[in-house]
Amino acid sequence: SHYNIMSKQQLIAGRNPVLELLRSDSEVEKVLISKNASGEVIKEIIQLCRDKEVYYQFVPEIKINSLSKANHQGILAFTALIEYQNIQKIIDFVFEKGENPLLLILENITDVRNLGALARTALGMGVHAIVFPKKESAAVNDVAVKISAGALLKIPLCRVDNIIATLKDIKNNGIKLVGLDGTATSFIHEINTQMPLALIAGSEDEGISNPVVRLIDELVKLPMSNELESYNVSVATAMALYEINRQQLTIDN
Repeated sequence: SHYNIMSKQQLIAGRNPVLELLRSDSEVEKVLISKNASGEVIKEIIQLCRDKEVYYQFVPEIKINSLSKANHQGILAFTALIEYQNIQKIIDFVFEKGENPLLLILENITDVRNLGALARTALGMGVHAIVFPKKESAAVNDVAVKISAGALLKIPLCRVDNIIATLKDIKNNGIKLVGLDGTATSFIHEINTQMPLALIAGSEDEGISNPVVRLIDELVKLPMSNELESYNVSVATAMALYEINRQQLTIDN
């Protein structure tokens, strides 16, 4: 299936347009600056990129010329591929439809391949939204979108400043927090998942952080032979989502 990855991405050219973009609330994917560019506006753009943690790169002028025919003045910005959603709006919408929300929370998933694979499975398994922190998360870039087979453009994504505050808000909606952790005492098939649920997966190396574990209602693990140390996070999440769906018996379409 062919979809246009750049469908929602805009290219902004020129010093003042890029400056205005960075000053706005728009999500900016990256900024390219010609190696020859200098001056106060360029300095201000670099400072804004640093403040907002926007990726920027110095490239040869020829590279910028190849990307834009506009009067770019040695500077280009790419807006984000996707529009991030508000988690509370999604929760309200799902409840209003008479469904139980199923959310996937990714804490510190830094590998774009895992992010892409997770989104692909989540879309297939009827997850209503994927929630992840701004810091310490993989970029939602064209590689992630390709690996997700386009799922990242279809499933609502919520990028949040503070994962702890967000999890508290999610709990306040009556949504149970279930965390995947190899050290848990219960298996996922032993607990009731037929309810408003948020499944939490932690980082590839460290798993779920302690402050997040303290908020979780139930920690669960997956069956695993003693020969293996751990599953890949996207595989483990897929198995858990399958079990959640098996308990629901059907995926609502």
